[in-house]
Amino acid sequence: MSLTDLKTIVAEPWEDWGLIDSGSGQKWERYGPVTVVRPEPQAMWAPELGEWAPDATFVPGSDEEGGGRWVRHREVPQSWPLARGNVRFHASLTPFRHLGFFPDMAPQWDWMVDRADDGEVMNLFGYTGVGTLLLSDAGARLVHVDASKKSVEGGRANAALSGMAERPIRWIVDDAAKFTAREVRRGRRYDGILLDPPKFGRGPEGEVWRLEEHLAPLLADCRKLLDADSQFLVLTVYAVRMSALSIGELLRQLTADLGGRVECGEMAVREEARGLLLPTAIFARWSKD
Repeated sequence: MSLTDLKTIVAEPWEDWGLIDSGSGQKWERYGPVTVVRPEPQAMWAPELGEWAPDATFVPGSDEEGGGRWVRHREVPQSWPLARGNVRFHASLTPFRHLGFFPDMAPQWDWMVDRADDGEVMNLFGYTGVGTLLLSDAGARLVHVDASKKSVEGGRANAALSGMAERPIRWIVDDAAKFTAREVRRGRRYDGILLDPPKFGRGPEGEVWRLEEHLAPLLADCRKLLDADSQFLVLTVYAVRMSALSIGELLRQLTADLGGRVECGEMAVREEARGLLLPTAIFARWSKD
């Protein structure tokens, strides 16, 4: 098995989300009735539209740890509901500059939904559970893992908002690497795995996560949870110092005995103003077909 050509998967605008315009190191997005401007170093071109008029703007801090604050130009609710398909979820102006979910994941969600059926899927670093709920809506059984109790509570709240509180979803607050290692020792297996690890993070007991150091061992454990009947593994990475080819080759080596194929490349969102693509992340994914 060899890597396929590098590809770009694109998140298109939908009713409750869109990239209105971008440029000069910023992006202007709509999240339902609220529009926001956030920093975006990849937007090195000039904006298409004239003066932007967002409801809120995120102003980054002077440090390199992702600090900053929201400046509200008009009244913005503490949270408000959005939807994708049958799944409803809360958006909010979080202290981490995003709004409670990652819209560029939409094509990955759709790709997994097409392969999930009624199997069991593990979502590591699952955050507020939009992907978890979309896969559950498709019939899959989910194990949702995140080190943040607040994020898991947000996932449960989104499940309730979607009328999916009784779905077969295990909501687990735990360190992703420790939980996965325990699943290997238990002899568990999964039909699919999604992992969207941060560059740096801490587990509920202070465990330190560093992407460059801990990704390969975690992926190796994930491979042990797959077998000949498994359907997919999706890895997304937002650390710009890594290459899609690097994570693609890592995944190819780990899944070589399973057959199937490995794809890797860039994730992007399509701007509404002129249709250009704004890159957001890199990915690698294995599928049985």
